Amino acid sequence: MERVETGGRCDQGCPIKKTAQIIEGKWTTLVIRELLSGKKRYSQLQRALTGISPKVLSARLRMLEQKKLISRTVFATVPVTTEYQLTVQGLKLQPVLLAMAEFGAQWLEQ
Repeated sequence: MERVETGGRCDQGCPIKKTAQIIEGKWTTLVIRELLSGKKRYSQLQRALTGISPKVLSARLRMLEQKKLISRTVFATVPVTTEYQLTVQGLKLQPVLLAMAEFGAQWLEQ
């Protein structure tokens, strides 16, 4: 693994700051984690993310779609069915989440 520079200023050119801005918020990484296994409907995401409100889930999904990390497909059914999946860019976050999972597992062992 490459060494991360820690002595400089953390300005807009800082890659760690940029990543933190992309995956900001309590629920964002958990939404991404759920979508790593493939397409999910809104209701599947809500059931999987215990404690998330519909308002927050909708906001996170909109934000991730605006950042082009997920795509949304709407089906003309009654009621309307919506599916979400990670884009190619969104899939690039998998190593970040795997590193977070590894760190969390080690922390839990302590």
